[in-house]
Amino acid sequence: MQSPLPVRNGVNATRLRLPIEGPWETAMDYVLDRFGHVDPTGIKNRFERGEVVGLGGTPLSPTTPLTEHTFIWYYRELPEETRMPVEIGIIHQDNDLLVVDKPHFLPTTPGGTYISESTLVRLRVQLELPDLIPMHRLDRMTAGVLLFSVNPATRGNYQTLFERRQISKRYEAIAPFRQELELPVVVRNRMVKSRTYLLAQEVDGEPNAESLISLIETRKGLGRYLLEPHTGKTHQLRLHMAKLGIGILNDSFYPELLPKAPDDYAKPLQLLARSVAFRDPLTGEHVEYTSKLELGLFPPTPE
Repeated sequence: MQSPLPVRNGVNATRLRLPIEGPWETAMDYVLDRFGHVDPTGIKNRFERGEVVGLGGTPLSPTTPLTEHTFIWYYRELPEETRMPVEIGIIHQDNDLLVVDKPHFLPTTPGGTYISESTLVRLRVQLELPDLIPMHRLDRMTAGVLLFSVNPATRGNYQTLFERRQISKRYEAIAPFRQELELPVVVRNRMVKSRTYLLAQEVDGEPNAESLISLIETRKGLGRYLLEPHTGKTHQLRLHMAKLGIGILNDSFYPELLPKAPDDYAKPLQLLARSVAFRDPLTGEHVEYTSKLELGLFPPTPE
């Protein structure tokens, strides 16, 4: 459903579905009942200024009946955010596709306490591309190649590639080396992750997650690994590496959830989305986009 409000400061307007019945006479009564504990004065002011709109951009007033609209849109008040000391690198840009190097610590999309400090919002503002949409996601703590659609008219062509798993992704990770571990190995299991629990979990049942894990090289007790996911479950690679007893360096989630602490920019998770390859649906050409970033904890080659 198309928002009647344009992107503002790189952020989409919030959409809210109103109930078809209830004890609320007006739409504002419902919004106050649901969100009034956060900013009741701000909510009232938005309705009074006509900044809350329905489908087609029709402004709502404080007296607009609850049942007059099914969906409403409004802009959130954005929190003050400290800019992270990380930057986004541009790998490729044309009229349809933007490919970037997402740094560690920066989330792909807005959420929670990260709104302006998200890859999507930063890029929308920096490049003046309000229609920009990510084609996939990387964990906040994972760096590397990330694809965005620039043009809504061709977006579906690229979305189809992901839906049909016609995208080849390769990751690199630094983790302990276990000589007794036979690699390469395919890890398959069933994973679930709820919205209320930080960790993904392995459960009994038909596998829904699969990764190919290979060893590239070893130095001083550490391995540099090639990870090729066949599926795209949240935290899949991190969980699969921990399952093999070679948890990725600086992973505060797996194999053990560590106490929450401020981000340490000197100790990023040693996981990098190294490359993405596919046949471009618009040109028919095979393309591969490769990260220019490097993981910093693998020992250097002896001179």
